[in-house]
Amino acid sequence: MAYDLSLADRVREYLYDKKVLELTEKPMFGGLAFMVGDKMCVNVSKDRLMCRFDPDQTEALSERTGFLPMIMKGKELPGYCYVAPEGYKSRKDFVFWIELCLAYNDQAKSSKRVGPSKKK
Repeated sequence: MAYDLSLADRVREYLYDKKVLELTEKPMFGGLAFMVGDKMCVNVSKDRLMCRFDPDQTEALSERTGFLPMIMKGKELPGYCYVAPEGYKSRKDFVFWIELCLAYNDQAKSSKRVGPSKKK
């Protein structure tokens, strides 16, 4: 299972209902990323949310139910986490995580890659 279609629909509906501008969807990290302004805001991966947030909030967020650190190449990736289903099951918790991602999106740096540099 690449990603949970019903969870993706839930995220999509929430973002559309909020009338989030510059919203696009893109396959990423083996799931479906919801891009806001060409920046990955939130991702659905298997049955989990993958959230992007202010790295300074990691310690406080790690106490929330369902929080799982995002590990890449053996290291924890600051400002990213997975949220297991028990962490977003209720509407209140689901809204918390999506709003957290949206709140950080304006500050987040775009990882949009620029074409290869030309050597002179």
